[in-house]
Amino acid sequence: MPTTPEGARRPLIEGYPDRLSYRAGETVSIACRTTSPRFSVEVSRIGAEREVVWRRGGVDGRWQDAPEDAAAHGCGWEESLRYDIPAGSRSGYYEVALRAFDERDGRLAEHLCFFAVRPERKVAVHRGLLLVLATNTYNAYNDWGGPSLYTGGTHVSFRRPFAPGFLRKPEPHVRYPNVTDVDDPEHEHFRAWADLHGLARWSGSAGWHNWERVFARWAEREGYTVDVAVNADLELHPEVCDGQRLVLSVGHDEYWSWGMRDTLEAFVARGGNAAFLSGNSVCWQVRYEDSGETMVCYKTSYRDDPVYATPDRSRLSTLWSSQLVGRPENLLTGVSFSRGGYVRMGRAVPRATGGYTAWRPGHWAFAGTGLRYGDVFGGADRVVCYEVDGCELQLSPDDGLPVPTGRDGTPADFTVLATAPARLWSREELPSRYRSGGDPGDLEATAEAVFGDASPESVARLAHNHAVMGTYTRGGTVFTSGTTDWSYGLAGHDPDVEKMTRNVLERLTSAQPNA
Repeated sequence: MPTTPEGARRPLIEGYPDRLSYRAGETVSIACRTTSPRFSVEVSRIGAEREVVWRRGGVDGRWQDAPEDAAAHGCGWEESLRYDIPAGSRSGYYEVALRAFDERDGRLAEHLCFFAVRPERKVAVHRGLLLVLATNTYNAYNDWGGPSLYTGGTHVSFRRPFAPGFLRKPEPHVRYPNVTDVDDPEHEHFRAWADLHGLARWSGSAGWHNWERVFARWAEREGYTVDVAVNADLELHPEVCDGQRLVLSVGHDEYWSWGMRDTLEAFVARGGNAAFLSGNSVCWQVRYEDSGETMVCYKTSYRDDPVYATPDRSRLSTLWSSQLVGRPENLLTGVSFSRGGYVRMGRAVPRATGGYTAWRPGHWAFAGTGLRYGDVFGGADRVVCYEVDGCELQLSPDDGLPVPTGRDGTPADFTVLATAPARLWSREELPSRYRSGGDPGDLEATAEAVFGDASPESVARLAHNHAVMGTYTRGGTVFTSGTTDWSYGLAGHDPDVEKMTRNVLERLTSAQPNA
């Protein structure tokens, strides 16, 4: 057996598939390394229930070293086993559990990876939707094998394992940020809990477990047909939208490519609908390289991006709301992180209710809730928490209700349904782990990106933001919850959040969604 890690006392096992997305009938190739001579594998579709679809035991195990640049360029491990996806398999999220048993002490090691089976159907189905997993964001935060985009990396590979915690957490899991303790600006409670359970500290910010798992389980139990794709499919397999009435983003969907936006914006222009039950959505532009195996994003170090030296900087891997890119996310989602920020995270609105204030309770999205003007909803489960999106607002001279100015790219007919105060961190408000030398805070950096400078006047325009829930129609209808944590209202069975979610899904998956 090849060399194993020094001092390894229990069986270590890790692995990944050769892709994150397949069609039914294709073959999944899984690369694995383990300290055990044998291991087993179990594949399950995770939706309303966990359905085991395949098991295999007695797979030969061996150790494979990881290169130093594994985080950026992948592991390059040899194939350990294959799984042939049966023809006709349902679209969905498929968990792969790799397990190794140590006969010396009777302990079991388990590692999770996953793949999505893309939908095949071409005929729109009432109560059917396409959930696009935020796998770019998973990859951006994954610190397995080296730096992530948050610890100095600019290139991150899909061909490596996920660090523990991104795909499953112990239940009940501690949320990030820990909304029960507003006096913990560094969120050490979550970090200590993650350390205790051997989870990656960054796993609170991304991954299947936090938001999409909750939504998929809830929606399928409500009778919806949930097809599943991954972020890259919107660029590399745009046909996944064919025959869909509704394309859905859930949770933390932060990183999008130019091609992804092209696909979804064309889908909406043709009359398709989109819903963002998510926040910090479409914030950073990324590029795929190495036939889609590598994701590139220079973020605030955009001057190091080779695109910066070219005449056309529209593909620059930085904020979509940057003047250099010229394609603010508001044009698609209706809202932007540059006008939102954080709620109950660090020193950003630390004692907020965690709920939204309703402005237009007569709108179809509120039907059946019983909410009235000025009511706060979602506070029990803190659905307005972590990262949120908003737009530049003004009060209508006709009725005093908030409306968009339209100066930031938000469509003029965007209907503001609910708001909550939010804030971008200034330099002095940054948690210590985000500080690096003399780097500016989010507030100053965003002002420079959006307005071209970080003057006091520019900073002041973004200093008092809001989370914004709303909707607009351009061919199809786009709805946004404006917050990452909407799914926690579904998990907590908040009656208003559940009813509003049903209203959105029913209307946008119906035969005549815009009637």
